[in-house]
Amino acid sequence: MAITDWPEQERPREKLLRAGAMTLSDAELLAIFLRVGVVGKSAVDLARDLLQHFHSLNGIFSATMAEMQQVHGMGESKYCQLQAVLEMSKRALGETLQQADSFNSPAQVKAYLRLQLSHLLREVFGILFLDAQNRLIAYETLFEGSLMQTSVYPREVVKRALELNAAAVILSHNHPGGSASPSRADEQLTRTLKESLSLVDIKVLDHIIVAGQDTFSFSERGLI
Repeated sequence: MAITDWPEQERPREKLLRAGAMTLSDAELLAIFLRVGVVGKSAVDLARDLLQHFHSLNGIFSATMAEMQQVHGMGESKYCQLQAVLEMSKRALGETLQQADSFNSPAQVKAYLRLQLSHLLREVFGILFLDAQNRLIAYETLFEGSLMQTSVYPREVVKRALELNAAAVILSHNHPGGSASPSRADEQLTRTLKESLSLVDIKVLDHIIVAGQDTFSFSERGLI
């Protein structure tokens, strides 16, 4: 049955307009993006196929174009649109962090880092470089590693922070497929970077670990 044949109050678009986007399921949100389904399937059915195939929204956003095309009804155009939506979300949150005190907006910082890191299959180490008002100067991925570990060099972190004239940083990395809880190595790395950056008067405000939609904040746990 086509969505246009559904009762009006059950249609995703009408539901969004009536109650807001936050009330929609993942499949309903995807259906609005897809707009149309394929023969024998509504847009919601196709959205459910995508979620089942890739297991989550993160899985969908991290899929390659070849992987996306394995789902009937998904092609190059939809893949490009999905990547554009993801990038626009990152940039919109980045603009917010450029205008506000990032340290006083922990929820927005976490949301921004989830967009940057949660869909990645390899472990990466990224840094939010902040000015004296804790506004975002730039976010950069400095190191990439295996699924289990990343080699992070304090000298390179200090060098880049000085190049950007940063007054503070928020460290971040992801744990693909694992828990957001820090390892002993994560704790030691945080201490090492904090000590190295303090030598040039740059503060480490937090270290946030992302694992899927879960996050761990060193600052919130009193570990910074």
